[in-house]
Amino acid sequence: MAITEGNHRAMHYNQDWMGYGFIGGIEAGAISALAGLLLFVVFHWVGRRHGWSYAPQIGWSFLLATIVTAGGDLSDLIYFNYAPLQSLPLLKAKLALVHDPDNIGLRVMSELIGVGLGIYAGWVLCSRNGRSANRDK
Repeated sequence: MAITEGNHRAMHYNQDWMGYGFIGGIEAGAISALAGLLLFVVFHWVGRRHGWSYAPQIGWSFLLATIVTAGGDLSDLIYFNYAPLQSLPLLKAKLALVHDPDNIGLRVMSELIGVGLGIYAGWVLCSRNGRSANRDK
């Protein structure tokens, strides 16, 4: 199914409850960090059973967490910067669909940093568990 003008917002999760500005960025980053952590734990579990190194575990976790949490804001950011401006009413209508369009760049940056921090936290937790299990042997 192709993404059309009418349903391009399907990529977003509900952001109506989120704050504006820096607070909204922190909230979006926290959601992304949690998603990155959970996805890394899942891919670490799968990877250990299939003999993967940390590289594919981190890579797949980062890709999927970014698509899930930052994909909508990132697509809006690219759209508003590179799409041809057809008319001022169309631009106003598109901006009305976006939560806090003034700080969308901050939110995207916070989401990407959050994904990275969540994956790092998962890596630290999983590495610590592996080291303590190896010491017992």
